[in-house]
Amino acid sequence: MSERTGGTPPRTLAEALRTRDDDALAALLRTRPDLLSPVPNDLSQLATRAGTRASVMRALERLDRFTLQSAEALAASTDPAPYESLLALMTGDEGDARVEAALPRAVATLREQALIWGADDRLRLVRTAREILAPSPGHPSPTGLGPTVAEATAGMSPGRIQEIITTAGLPSTHDPVSAVAALSALFTDRTRMAALLDTAPPEALTVLDRLVWGPPYGEITSKPAPPVQWLRDHGLLLPTSTRTVVLPREAALHLRGGRAHRDAEPEPPAILPHPSTASAASAAVSRPQVVDSAAAAQAYTALETIEELAKEWNEGGPNVLRAGGLSVRDLKRTATALDVTEPVAAFWVELAYAAGLLAADGEADERFAPTPAYDQWPDLPPAERWARLATAWLGATRTAGLVGGQDSKGRTLAALGPDLDRGAAPEVRRHVLDLLASLPAGTAPDPESVLARLRWERPLRGAAAGRPEDLRARIAAWTLNEAEMLGVTGRGALSSHGRALIAPDAEAGGSGAAGGSGGSMGAFPKPASRAATGADLPAAGLHAARALAPHLPEPLDHVLLQADLTAVAPGPLLRPLAETLSVIADIESRGGATVYRFTPASVRRALDAGQSASDLHSFLAAHSRTPVPQPLSYLIDDMARRHGHLRIGAASAYVRCDDEAVLDEILADRRSQGLRLRRLAPTVLAAQADPTTLLDGLRTMGLAPAAESAEGDVLVTRAHAHRTPPRTPPAPVPDGPPVPAPTLLGAAVRAIRAGDQAATVVRKTLPEPAGAAAPARGDLPRTTSAETLATVQAAALTGSALWIGYVNAEGAASQRVIAPVRVEGGFVTAYDHTADEVRTYPLHRITGVSELADDPA
Repeated sequence: MSERTGGTPPRTLAEALRTRDDDALAALLRTRPDLLSPVPNDLSQLATRAGTRASVMRALERLDRFTLQSAEALAASTDPAPYESLLALMTGDEGDARVEAALPRAVATLREQALIWGADDRLRLVRTAREILAPSPGHPSPTGLGPTVAEATAGMSPGRIQEIITTAGLPSTHDPVSAVAALSALFTDRTRMAALLDTAPPEALTVLDRLVWGPPYGEITSKPAPPVQWLRDHGLLLPTSTRTVVLPREAALHLRGGRAHRDAEPEPPAILPHPSTASAASAAVSRPQVVDSAAAAQAYTALETIEELAKEWNEGGPNVLRAGGLSVRDLKRTATALDVTEPVAAFWVELAYAAGLLAADGEADERFAPTPAYDQWPDLPPAERWARLATAWLGATRTAGLVGGQDSKGRTLAALGPDLDRGAAPEVRRHVLDLLASLPAGTAPDPESVLARLRWERPLRGAAAGRPEDLRARIAAWTLNEAEMLGVTGRGALSSHGRALIAPDAEAGGSGAAGGSGGSMGAFPKPASRAATGADLPAAGLHAARALAPHLPEPLDHVLLQADLTAVAPGPLLRPLAETLSVIADIESRGGATVYRFTPASVRRALDAGQSASDLHSFLAAHSRTPVPQPLSYLIDDMARRHGHLRIGAASAYVRCDDEAVLDEILADRRSQGLRLRRLAPTVLAAQADPTTLLDGLRTMGLAPAAESAEGDVLVTRAHAHRTPPRTPPAPVPDGPPVPAPTLLGAAVRAIRAGDQAATVVRKTLPEPAGAAAPARGDLPRTTSAETLATVQAAALTGSALWIGYVNAEGAASQRVIAPVRVEGGFVTAYDHTADEVRTYPLHRITGVSELADDPA
């Protein structure tokens, strides 16, 4: 655990970092990537940056509960503190084997992240971390401890201090410092402290019990009760103001039995199975197959929902709000169309946006619409389509669960709006799935145990949020629901394709991949075109798609027609069949079996799209496993007979019909008064309404008119697809700097080492002009142009190394150690120890040079 095994102990964090090897420095930069932006010049700069408040706070927020408890205990201890003192604060007088076993790991984590430094006999918490975690009146410590006796008595009159120690039975001293030391020694002496408390009134002990675990502050009146007065007289309550007293830290630790925390938590809470599945041991063999089947069914429903959403917005979706996003009214309309609740509709809308299937069109009257990428999306195999949705969801920082809430300014957060990115969302989603993967296959977790685990792993973030349930916990709860809707989980348990999604290198296990020919990887459909190759899909998505494919049902080419004018699709339909059927009939219900209902309006819609009655009869006869019911045939024939009997054109609009009696009925109908019709000829009526309004008005009267062109031909009405310009999916907003790649870490460590060598190397001192101030350590060397040129030329001849100051073209100054090779044309070519390569430097940018006392090896 120690940073130095021998020699002089480090006096600063920078010196402690110099004792670390390259792997330890790389580990520090990996766990605290904010220290790399930009790469520090040397280890002193790295240590300074590691001690800034923003960086320390970010590091503390990523500590687990026990490691944070260890840091809090160290902040409440002396500075420096031996490891034994920290162990005593964590275990208390009674000891705790679990804490004793886990504490070395916590100390190693704090040391690796440069939050503590020093050998085990002199552990030092970084000053900024101590300021954040140490107890203070303005920022109470999570330990519930108050200030020490010395801190609480600062500013107290010497006479009052003498009165306290006299009342406590201590001999008078000649100065306040020794008096405070004597009182502190009394409170830390278990025997004498126990004897003092034995003389306390019972009511006084009750007061101490209320303060011992915090908060340690209490209010008193100008004339306190006798028990409180007794505690004040004996120094067990020290005044912090005229109406406030505090329990000193030393006294609180005695009352706690030496423990800094009421409950130390050295081990993370276990992920428990859901109560409904905890007793299902008898079904453990078949349950994984049930989970995979349920998840696959939900995955197919997710694909259908996205397709339904795209169809709903196919001709141009809702308008974009001025501030961005979807209005509440449009979200409600979309939820009604999808037959889901508004929060669920927000999830599907955000998922389609994250997958790059929906976006704003960027027009003057901006609307949401499918993107060109959606036109290729339906041609992909179903498993690959699902994998694209799942990978987009897993890595997206947009958080649909926030829709309907309020931002910091009290404004409502809208779906597809600009303020839904939360950088922690991808990490939380993946971690929740990892926790589900830690359970046996087919086991659903207890949601409360998942949330408890997350609170243990990141306790400070919840405390900083100021709410009982912080953002990470809410994202975790949303993740469990969203994973179920998307088909990553089934019945609450992680599916085999869900495991492949988060562990692409592992063999796709579970019920689907293991055992039986149906679970082989070869069952994945072979792509039919380049768009379906999955070349742009991440490896995790490809593995998940292969694991899901065997569980998806095969599309059907038939339906079951029923006498009540409905058709039942017992499973997913082939795309051409499903698209045609959705024109002829309206979807009444979804699920394992989709129910379609034929209505006069739906049949008219098919006729408007150019179908004829014979086409519809042939289509239904070819794709129904049951005979076409007579009522459905009558409905089609009746609508076809009436369809186009009336013709509407632009007059502003007109109605013409060969049957004069029909026009007489229209004129006599009171519902036609708003259309302002008048007869121009026995077979022609003129209207002041436009053709579209006239069509809708006559259809509400139970008629089936058809629109016609200027040439008298029937106009075929077809959906006009509206697409946005090419759009890329929204880029995730990272939660802080990304974890650096190994190559970058290695280069950064080499640069820091070389820069530190340049800053700390022993160099010869040059004679300074009379009266000139000595240069401070770390300042750039300063020499004249002539001295610089002469020194560099001499070094090139002798092959010695030099320490130089250099200012680049952007004005950034740095120190370097170079070995000159050639000097010509105003440039020096040298091996740069800092960059570990040969470089050429303009002489006019070198501020000065100095010879090294000992050339670097």
